[in-house]
Amino acid sequence: MDKFEKLTGIAAPMPLVNIDTDMIIPKVFLKTIKRSGLGANLFDEMRFERDGSEKPDFVLNQPAYREAQILVAGDNFGCGSSREHAPWAIKDFGISCVISTSFADIFFNNCFKNGILPIVLPQEDVDKLMDDASRGANAVITVDLESQTITGPDGGEISFDVDPHRKHCLLNGLDDIGQTLEKAASIDAFESGMANSRPWV
Repeated sequence: MDKFEKLTGIAAPMPLVNIDTDMIIPKVFLKTIKRSGLGANLFDEMRFERDGSEKPDFVLNQPAYREAQILVAGDNFGCGSSREHAPWAIKDFGISCVISTSFADIFFNNCFKNGILPIVLPQEDVDKLMDDASRGANAVITVDLESQTITGPDGGEISFDVDPHRKHCLLNGLDDIGQTLEKAASIDAFESGMANSRPWV
């Protein structure tokens, strides 16, 4: 998993509330277990017409936001089914940070496991960042995980909270497997000890 330390990028505003995982990646695209390729269908029903053409009004289809790396979203983002394909699609598109007033629990947890930083902020702070994100190509903000701060285009700074263990994992690029491998020496010592004391096992 890629490390998340500091991200400076364009923030896209998506004020719609209750964006569920089927809106993020419709169920028709869940036939793969690969984490790559899903970005092409992120928000598919909102991004594209039935004939495959783009809907010009959708934020990620607008020139200023095609390279967005941060999403400022409405309340209760990621609700609905527990599909891990949702954060896979977000990450594959190029978005590594989602900011909202609240997230569905399973989606929130899955973000950390896939190198995405979900940030929960009070409504007034989200409103400020939503306004910043509405500046189009000038909607550049910086998210610094080490200092736990968000810096807007005008230099204003917002602090955020994050669980210390999850922060450690993101800073060091550790998913569940990576966390296990951190203890590889202890695991090897245990296995060696078991092989010597119980060779019949």
